[in-house]
Amino acid sequence: MSVMLTKFESKSNRVKGLAFHPTQPLLAAALHNGSVQLWNYRMGVLVDRFEEHEGPVRGVAIHPTRALLVTGGDDYKIRVWDLRPQNRRCLFTLHGHLDYVRTVQFHHEMPWILSASDDQTIRIWNSTSRNCIAILTGHSHYVMSAQFHPKEDLIVSTSMDQTVRVWDISGLRKNTPGSGPSNFETFDTFSTVKYVLEGHDRGVNFASFHPSLPLIVSAADDRTIKIWRMSETKAWEVDSCRGHFNNVSNALFHPKHELIVSCGEDKTVRVWDLAKRTAIQTFRREHDRFWVLATHPTLNLFAAGHDSGLIVFKLERERPAFSVYADTLFYIRDKYVRSYDFNTGSDIGLLSVRKFGSPYVPPRTLSYNPAERAVVVTISSDNGLYELAALPSQTNGEVKDSSVDGKRGAAHSAIFVARNRFAALQKTNQLIEVRDLSNSVVKTIKPPAQTNEIFYGGTACLILSSTSSVLLYDLQQEKVIAELNSPPVKYVTWSSDGQLVALMSKHTVTIANKNFSESSLIHETIRIKSGAWDDSGVFIYSTLNHIKYCLPQGDQGVICTLDNPVYLTRIKGKTAYCLDRSARPRTITFDPTEYRFKLALLRNNHEEILHLIRTSTLIGQSIIAYLQQKGFPEIALHFVQDKNTRFDLAIECGNLDVALETARAIDRPECWDRLAQQALKQGNHKIVEKAFQQTKNFDRLSFLYMAVGSTEKLSKMQKIADARGDPMSRFHNALYAGDVLNRIAVLRDVGLYSLAYLTAKTNGLEDQAADILEAAGLTEADVDDVPSFGQSTLKPPPILTCTQNLNWPLVSGTESFWDRALTNGHLDIDGEISHVDTSGGALSSALDDWAKEEESHDVIDPEEGGWELDADAAETEEQEDEFEDAVDDDDSLGAGAAPGVSETELWVRNSSFAADHVAAGSFETAMQLLNRQFGVINFAPLKVLFLSTYRSSHVYLSSVASMPPVQLHVRRNPSESSTSRALPVAVRTLATIRAELTEGFRLVSGNKLQDARAAFRSVLQALLLVIVSSDADAKEWRDTVTTAREYLLGVSIELERRRVMQEEPDSVRRGLELAAYFTHCRLQPAHMQIALRSAIGVFAKANNHATAAKFARRLLDLNPDPKIVAQARQRIAAGDRNPRDAVEILYDESTEFEICAATFTPIYKKSPLVRCPYTDAAYLPELRGKLDPLIELTEIGATATGLPAPR
Repeated sequence: MSVMLTKFESKSNRVKGLAFHPTQPLLAAALHNGSVQLWNYRMGVLVDRFEEHEGPVRGVAIHPTRALLVTGGDDYKIRVWDLRPQNRRCLFTLHGHLDYVRTVQFHHEMPWILSASDDQTIRIWNSTSRNCIAILTGHSHYVMSAQFHPKEDLIVSTSMDQTVRVWDISGLRKNTPGSGPSNFETFDTFSTVKYVLEGHDRGVNFASFHPSLPLIVSAADDRTIKIWRMSETKAWEVDSCRGHFNNVSNALFHPKHELIVSCGEDKTVRVWDLAKRTAIQTFRREHDRFWVLATHPTLNLFAAGHDSGLIVFKLERERPAFSVYADTLFYIRDKYVRSYDFNTGSDIGLLSVRKFGSPYVPPRTLSYNPAERAVVVTISSDNGLYELAALPSQTNGEVKDSSVDGKRGAAHSAIFVARNRFAALQKTNQLIEVRDLSNSVVKTIKPPAQTNEIFYGGTACLILSSTSSVLLYDLQQEKVIAELNSPPVKYVTWSSDGQLVALMSKHTVTIANKNFSESSLIHETIRIKSGAWDDSGVFIYSTLNHIKYCLPQGDQGVICTLDNPVYLTRIKGKTAYCLDRSARPRTITFDPTEYRFKLALLRNNHEEILHLIRTSTLIGQSIIAYLQQKGFPEIALHFVQDKNTRFDLAIECGNLDVALETARAIDRPECWDRLAQQALKQGNHKIVEKAFQQTKNFDRLSFLYMAVGSTEKLSKMQKIADARGDPMSRFHNALYAGDVLNRIAVLRDVGLYSLAYLTAKTNGLEDQAADILEAAGLTEADVDDVPSFGQSTLKPPPILTCTQNLNWPLVSGTESFWDRALTNGHLDIDGEISHVDTSGGALSSALDDWAKEEESHDVIDPEEGGWELDADAAETEEQEDEFEDAVDDDDSLGAGAAPGVSETELWVRNSSFAADHVAAGSFETAMQLLNRQFGVINFAPLKVLFLSTYRSSHVYLSSVASMPPVQLHVRRNPSESSTSRALPVAVRTLATIRAELTEGFRLVSGNKLQDARAAFRSVLQALLLVIVSSDADAKEWRDTVTTAREYLLGVSIELERRRVMQEEPDSVRRGLELAAYFTHCRLQPAHMQIALRSAIGVFAKANNHATAAKFARRLLDLNPDPKIVAQARQRIAAGDRNPRDAVEILYDESTEFEICAATFTPIYKKSPLVRCPYTDAAYLPELRGKLDPLIELTEIGATATGLPAPR
């Protein structure tokens, strides 16, 4: 029998009563402190708590069909509770017992509640009438328990009077009394004592019926468990189970197997063979006595309550052993190896394994060899066994047993690794034996690490699982190919093409490629049970209550909810093939649209995305949020109907058409302001003009007209300013239009005669100057002392090219795929999208219709509130008409041939590297890529890099002095003729960055740590804009990032230590800790010597001789110069003489740890942490979401896709 499998454990006060819910994963626990807890044992959460009892609660039960809970306690009361989530409360209380209530139970059919009490009685209550309908008397001491028979009208009770009594209550069913008051004689007529079972030497604590056989099991303080058999006329003792060495609290029959489970005050739970009456399993706790047991009515689950909480456990694994090859599933059920054809559904037995193991336990693993049609099966009994057997090619007649020609051996795990080889792991002595099909040892290998499991890792390779890592091991070369940090792996599943592998642990899934060079980690809060790959490369896995998906880069989501766990075997289209816990094949139909859509986004498969949008109903805030997060707001537009959300998305993706449409519908000033800003960024000043008109932003509108050279509209804006009576607006418009007379008139109107006079004089308007003097009551003599100014040179800028009918070419107008597919933000469902002809008839028609619509909406009528003018309508009617003409004078350009795709646009299209987008001048998409791939959120330090990269990618050639220069784009592949492969020159390369890294090393050696920190930060910034062209380059890139990070972390720690020593000289402890942490950064040997020697000096000065000696020993391992060796040996000798530390510090070199790059404190192994998505630096969990202080670029703990695939 395998070891008990603990599925859930909680800490609480002493648990005296337990009850499983028959259909939901709920467990009620009655506590000695008066509380009743309701746990979801599958999720591991406390659902609710009931606290109306006064004193300990000893009995608890859940109704088999209704949402009711009954409890009984030391307050002599029985309470019935409503279990419905929205209405959990006490429904009523039953009074009648005169002492502690020990147990309570619902009847499986009748509305009865059974209770046992220390008042020496057993009572039956009608839960409908809420009255006591029977009192069973006869026990002469405390009644410790009472239980209904699961089928018959019987009750079994136990008492401290050392007897077990069986009561016949068939008369109660026939003559259920009314709800009126009754006396004891009436009660006694409905129930009789059928048997009195005597045999225990002390008080009996519990007894229960067998679910199907006429048996009773009882547990007593005489440390024995007795089995009793009943007939129609008598009952007798069959046997006793001895083994407990203290009072036995509880004993139950296993609902499905011939087993008895018991618990006692000897702090053990024991499992007994019902046939042999022998103990076959013991589960022991160190300090907690067990008080109660409960069994689930349908599942293989037990619960036990003890002094400090409860545990939920199983007695055997329920995961069936299986293996999938092509369209066939090989699995084990009911002691047979069976094959299930996914296509036809045929399910046949091939081989019996009933004689495998003593006793038989369900096999743990099965590995199938298609070349030889053989299987190797392992079990966990007898410290692990395997059996190699051939499957018959035809199944005619009787199925043979594996013991006939099977070959056996001792091993914890065994799997096929080649056509005629299998590997077996001997866990105790840590050996892997490679055997042939005759079971002869071909090769013996000592694993490079403590190995708990082995899995198939490709031809002639193994995946070795240890406690903290997974190794990819080559059996032929006998060396480790790759290693991943991971919790202990329980299951491994390969994709159909062998390119991806999923490593499943208890709570994590690691997705890696075949050589472990790239990986992503998914964490679950509840247990992961199984997984399988679908045909498109998405990993589908099951937990206790969900089927979920995981994309290769780490995105995950829920596919469907499960009532009971299943074990996935294959995913095909919309069907998940699986085995349930009884090892029977099942199929589950689900909708794969969500993960197919996300996978298409990830792979930029536009056609697939369009197909899914057209044929599926992808709706919901989650998909919209996902599209926004991944940088696809233009696609999210299709799913949104809310006007405000549509406007936000349109602004985000720069779709001015949809933004203008929704701004008109919303018609709020803040929307028009945002639209104006976005349109200005794109150079679409016509939409800017519309937005300014809607918000009545007169000043900006006038400046815009001046910028585009629209003198007519400027003059009309002057008239409108006059009508509004705004002198400042009149002056600005006159200034923009170069209208000196109007400027003088404004200055005179506001009483600034001196400024008006000077303006007239400097512009040669003598007559106006004289008029101003006269109006001011002055003469020429009064202004003789005013200095004379020369002729004014203030002129409006000349209009070289009037652009009032042309938009400014600030942003490339080339249409993207989604601009063509999603006309005006809505998918053209009926038409096919042209992927080549961007000037097709359908698109031109749509744009022409849009232009006509604009013409019909662009008229701004002041009478309808467009401008809210204050002047009289009679005075301004002519001016309004003129202005209306001005703003309506927006003749659309005729539809013509679309321009060709620019070189820079090709660069953006062809590459997913941020460096190529920067070279193309598309800084916005480059920043989106850096955010998506590496979690970068602070781009200010990258500005210089962006500009230098952009400038280095273009050359400007001046052909004629009077003409603007010709811009030439520099390619890194000039011989490439295909536009789909055009890419910009690689400005920064790994070779140039290595030179910068070497300079950083030199600065460290020269003790210029401030400069070194700046150098390493510069290296990490530059690495963001490096393009890799092969897997080797990608590995070298990652190694360079790791090296720069380690040096940056080490230098930062040492600088912090020096700051502490200078500013806080009393902080000796902190200085010692920082010196010690510096020695744990992965530095080159020469620099590690510097770190160790520095630490030795600091620790010796503080009289921490023991730790200084440890550093000296590490220094000797680096083979330093003889002089340094001599000094190190002296320090070791000093440590041996005085092996103590004067200052205690937070530093344990024997425990593996990482250093938080923000607080410079250790994060020990298995402690929670978060990482920088770019450098992989470790941080404390509370720093999640903050800016990485080490490189000052990324968001700590952000989800990132990582470096793009090499090209």
